[in-house]
Amino acid sequence: MSLWHQTHNTTTMAALFTKFCSQALTIFLLLLPALCSQSYAGVVVVYWGQNGGEGSLTDTCNTGKYRIVNIGFLSKFGNGQRPEINLAGHCNPASNGCQGVGAGIKNCQSKGIKVLLSIGGGAGNYGLSSDADANSVADYLWNNFLGGQSNSRPLGNAVLDGIDFDIEKGGPFYAALARRLSDYNKRGKKVYLSAAPQ
Repeated sequence: MSLWHQTHNTTTMAALFTKFCSQALTIFLLLLPALCSQSYAGVVVVYWGQNGGEGSLTDTCNTGKYRIVNIGFLSKFGNGQRPEINLAGHCNPASNGCQGVGAGIKNCQSKGIKVLLSIGGGAGNYGLSSDADANSVADYLWNNFLGGQSNSRPLGNAVLDGIDFDIEKGGPFYAALARRLSDYNKRGKKVYLSAAPQ
């Protein structure tokens, strides 16, 4: 091999190595914020609200076992229906009997626990008929459970941290609902969204 070929090969290899290192460094720098930011990997989440014998929401959060509590369920919504929450034996929302759950929500949040409302569930009458219907449900959720205003907040004046999708019946238009809820992030308070695999 001539000296020119050896020098050219060495120069080519050095250029490739430099390019590879530059790309690796760029990828690392792009990933660094994600690696250093707070992660919820390995966080224990619990559903509360469907077993009257499970104790109060305050009791659940006071165990110190959970970082997120999903209150379940808003089991009636969409298709022009008036949404209804079902907390089994804990309270009767029809008589505004669930307003006291708000104190439990605030207790959990004071301990750094995120509290979400879970919509759907295995039973109930829910579904979305269109993007407009999804937007209407999102507005209801914002005004009655999140940072909006309403005279009929089923859980009192507590402001939940987000919405959990437990859509066991399937159906379309849930992406539109999630997008609309995400749009509320622009109003200052972060709205967390989660989903249970079905």
